[in-house]
Amino acid sequence: MNAAIKLAAVLSLALGLTAAWADETLPEKAKVIKNDAARATKKAVNRVEEAVCAKSDAECLARKAKHRATEAGDAVGDKVSETKNKID
Repeated sequence: MNAAIKLAAVLSLALGLTAAWADETLPEKAKVIKNDAARATKKAVNRVEEAVCAKSDAECLARKAKHRATEAGDAVGDKVSETKNKID
């Protein structure tokens, strides 16, 4: 019985606390779509370059690592911008 009361109290508090999220404007939503398309295009180009790499294994692996790092950096930068726009 005591556990049920505690659970009810926690649930009522959790339901009462809601986060305030602002809607993104249309230009911000368009920018998200553009960023996603640009990242997907760059990723596809990188995968093709990696598939046809005719240099030594070390050079191909170095290029592959560089591509992954660049892709991750682009994704993180875009997500930070998108999160900022959602909060604004």
